[in-house]
Amino acid sequence: MRLTKLIWALILLVGAASFATAAVDPAAAGHEAVAAHAAAAAGEAAHEGGHGHGLPPAASPIFNIGPLVVTNSMLVVWIVAIALVIFAQAATRNMKEVPEGLQNFWEWLVESLYDFLGGVLGPDLVKRSFWFFGTLFILILTTNWMGLIPGVGTLYYKGQPLLRGGNADLNMTAAMSLLFFFFWIIWSVQALGVVGIIKHIFGGQSGGGLMGVFISLIFIVVGLIEVVSILFRPVSLSFRLYGNVFAGENILEAMMGIVPWLAPVIPIPFYFLELLVGLVQALVFTLLTAVFTALMCAHHDDHGHGADKAHAAGPDGHAGHAH
Repeated sequence: MRLTKLIWALILLVGAASFATAAVDPAAAGHEAVAAHAAAAAGEAAHEGGHGHGLPPAASPIFNIGPLVVTNSMLVVWIVAIALVIFAQAATRNMKEVPEGLQNFWEWLVESLYDFLGGVLGPDLVKRSFWFFGTLFILILTTNWMGLIPGVGTLYYKGQPLLRGGNADLNMTAAMSLLFFFFWIIWSVQALGVVGIIKHIFGGQSGGGLMGVFISLIFIVVGLIEVVSILFRPVSLSFRLYGNVFAGENILEAMMGIVPWLAPVIPIPFYFLELLVGLVQALVFTLLTAVFTALMCAHHDDHGHGADKAHAAGPDGHAGHAH
């Protein structure tokens, strides 16, 4: 992965999340009662040791940069993005023929992701879209694990948590889902064209006669269902990631409050569980977005290069189905 593409992808993802937070933040949207309730709950939790009310559903505003409302979850995402850029630059500053240290880890991570996504997207589509899906996985995973660091959610500033898990904010997960949907449209149009997309969703061989009309109606109904499914994909992606991370952080807080004098010990098994959940959810989000893209685009790529693959494979043509 080229470092410039990583940086641009991070800017797109984090910028979209920041814009979404500023656009629908409770205080900025005029829902003062909701914002006040969240702030009051956070203040009471801080007063009682941080274990009484659980994580509030909405992120808390920390400060403003002009019209931009910076929330505690947005602050965590910014920290993660800056840390990833610094890490990537450190790992690729002095490239060696035989990698070692940070370069070895970075190359292993990128190559493993590329091979994994190549099996889903195919060799042609992965070349065009890996910069997005690879960055998406790394950002989600790092943000999930950042939320488990002691101090995130337990340090308070003006009666509110100073830091909050980035993916425990629906604005963040919704922004990533909508940004993926935007690029999905671009990749689909590039692969099929507008007419090709319509044919892909509604098309089919219906034949003639009365039976042909009946089958055409079935194709139309199925196509409409597919359109609804496509439109709901960003919603399902957003709530799946947000729900799992939000629930995990509340479980950890609840475990710390069961027996106060054992608070440092009881949550330890759940920390390991949340480390696994953070990895699984990053994989699920990335895999689902890649599968949605492949369902629309990869089939076209297969046909576009089918003759070359068959020629390279010989008479049996097995290479044409390698991915």
